[in-house]
Amino acid sequence: MKTPWDMYMKVGIVHPMAFPETLRQEGPVFETIRRIAEDEFFGAIDIVGAKDEKVRKEVGVLLKYSRLQVNFAAQSVLLPLKGDLNAEDPEARKRAIQIVKECVDHAVDLNASSLSILSGYDPGPNKRKKAMELLIDSIKQICYYARERAGIPVALKIFDREIEKKSLIGPVDEAKKLAEAIRQDYPDFGLIHDLSHLPLLGEDPAKVLPVIKDYLVAMHMGNCVLDKSNPLYGDQHPLFGVPGGVNDVEELRNYLKTLFEIGFLRGKVRRFVGFEIKPHAGVTSEMVIANAKRTLTEAWAGLEISQLCVFTEEKENLINIAHQISKEQ
Repeated sequence: MKTPWDMYMKVGIVHPMAFPETLRQEGPVFETIRRIAEDEFFGAIDIVGAKDEKVRKEVGVLLKYSRLQVNFAAQSVLLPLKGDLNAEDPEARKRAIQIVKECVDHAVDLNASSLSILSGYDPGPNKRKKAMELLIDSIKQICYYARERAGIPVALKIFDREIEKKSLIGPVDEAKKLAEAIRQDYPDFGLIHDLSHLPLLGEDPAKVLPVIKDYLVAMHMGNCVLDKSNPLYGDQHPLFGVPGGVNDVEELRNYLKTLFEIGFLRGKVRRFVGFEIKPHAGVTSEMVIANAKRTLTEAWAGLEISQLCVFTEEKENLINIAHQISKEQ
């Protein structure tokens, strides 16, 4: 497709995955975020910032003038700390909520415009109903704090349930129920899905993304390996095209096509679509970033979506006209 992707989306990157030495909010945080900020290819970034307040504020100044859309990826803080937002133990759940509230505080220093989280662990079929109730309560507490403290919306990223992260959310049907419940009080709450997590859940993007299309606020692009004998098995986010990997140019192209078909990508609003990729043995951060850029460039070049875009706009206009007629009657 000749139309540039900048018309439809802000291409981002999950910073602590591309530079895993910063995942625990230490190391060359400022230097590596600056490398992303200096790369005009990117229009958005997921960050976890820095424990050191001085570094955090330096990064905040850098990002303030970068014109990058900034999301604080609190899920990347919760995971190493084993924070569980639907823990049955009240103290464990309270601790997880407090971890996220501290992330909200850091998001202020970092000039972030949104914050993302993940659900806690899946407790099994017999305890899922109660876990969902606890998760909803936790998220509503976080949404309230994020709104009052920072004025930013919260989104939940969907992870696998059985392979690695073993999260409650999870399958899209349950993600939809969660989003519906949270939006009753917080209409700006949303969901984030990832091309690399869909195979881990055994889900087809074209079939499941329409189920949650009204709740999606951002999307991630990545790869995964399903062969248990492969050292990259699971949610390791290897580069595209790696031997044994599920996703490459064709899968990314079909994923983007689906995002157009469900109306997530359209000309009116540029949506956050970010790479979540991570270096592994023998591969540098620079190489996985370059690999991701080339994969997107090739996938985008093969898209033929002008008719889909027109269809989406026409469909929206027809719906609006129908609603207007209904009101007048």
